[in-house]
Amino acid sequence: MVGHPKAISGPGGAAHGVTIGEAFWVWLRIASLSFGGPAGQIAVMHKILVEEKRWISENRFLHALNFCMLLPGPEAQQLATYIGWLMHGIRGGIIAGGLFILPGVIAIMGLSAIYAAYGQVGIVGALFFGLKAAVLAIVLQAVVRVGNRALKNRIMQAIALASFIAIFYFSVPFPMIVLTAGVIGYLGGRAGRPEFKVGGGHAAKPSTGAHEPPSLLGDDDLHHPQPAQRASIAIAVVWLALWLVPVVGLVVLLGPDHVFSQIAMFFSKMAVVTFGGAYAVLAYVAQQAVEHYDWLKPGEMLDGLGMAETTPGPLIMVLQFVGFMAAYRDPGDLSPMTAGVLGGLLATWVTFTPCFLWIFAGAPYVERLRGNAALAGALSAITASVVGVILNLAIWFAIHTVFRAVFKVQGWGLHFEWPVLGSVDPWAAALSVAAVFAVFGLRAGMVPVLAGCAAAGIALHLVGMR
Repeated sequence: MVGHPKAISGPGGAAHGVTIGEAFWVWLRIASLSFGGPAGQIAVMHKILVEEKRWISENRFLHALNFCMLLPGPEAQQLATYIGWLMHGIRGGIIAGGLFILPGVIAIMGLSAIYAAYGQVGIVGALFFGLKAAVLAIVLQAVVRVGNRALKNRIMQAIALASFIAIFYFSVPFPMIVLTAGVIGYLGGRAGRPEFKVGGGHAAKPSTGAHEPPSLLGDDDLHHPQPAQRASIAIAVVWLALWLVPVVGLVVLLGPDHVFSQIAMFFSKMAVVTFGGAYAVLAYVAQQAVEHYDWLKPGEMLDGLGMAETTPGPLIMVLQFVGFMAAYRDPGDLSPMTAGVLGGLLATWVTFTPCFLWIFAGAPYVERLRGNAALAGALSAITASVVGVILNLAIWFAIHTVFRAVFKVQGWGLHFEWPVLGSVDPWAAALSVAAVFAVFGLRAGMVPVLAGCAAAGIALHLVGMR
């Protein structure tokens, strides 16, 4: 950094030279650049915080990331919260984690309102028609990327295959798959099986320069001693109340069948099972939102993911779109648009408030998790199961993107959808093949693929082909 800004006392008692005002603008910059899913978001944070600003060391960054990988929810947002907490305590964590999602909240809310009003007609519908093909290719890329990292041996491959079969053919709930995989991994790690050791590889690349200047904030400056037990309990109670009191209040005041109560309860449940990021849980969310609650039509989930892919912030922000559409279509005494806005904000609140709880209550004890073989085994198995779940999501997307009609197979425990082969949409198929080729053959970036597919959808509409 240039100059020597006035030092302030860090949360651990050590003085450092980063003011919370300076941190605010840096976190806002990171949030505005947080495109490309968790890998891209983590890379942006690493470049700015470790390489450019030198606020924290490489090892401290990766240590924080490893902790966030153990948690449910969006790891990039939790990493931002964790580092903000390290630097400026709870206030810093709220600023970093809150700013990380703010641009996405604003963007998704605006796009949801436009979609609800105009999404099924004209050029807006054509835009989302194109985005579906790009999203399909990006999800397939996620299968390959996570699979290469997680499936290092036959046991991990077997867990991934079993998870795919369970969710695709038998509609086993995603939480049950995660819980089962976690138990298997925990037992395997506890038994000392080498197959359950966590594999390496994160988005951020270690620094290699032997003579690079040290980080501005040393590890000792960032160290947080474990707080008193009473303080820890108080922190947990406050954030638990911020999360669950609105949920309980809605259920008591409006009843469990009201759309706001359903949104609050459903997405609160998602907040504790979203291991593996947005892709891993979206198949389950789509299944429930479309088939159980009747909030969305199948193709609309793809539209929402397209919004999340093209805006800054975590991909899990697509849940705000789901909450918006759910309340928009069941507004009660409110206007549809007002209900939609409230439903979207409610889904966002119960999705992200637990993330702050996990960090602020758990981070002081993170050292206890280091080197724990049983917990490492649980993480490995959960990550492997996520590969199977993402593959299910990719196939589900492909069926509802390329085909106009599907039929349900039920009986003997089976419960899955299969396409009507004669209902292929040729333009959707061609655009999907082009997107897959661009991603895997040309190694095109996410933004060019999304922009190209969106432009192709609009062009097909303008020439009368859609």
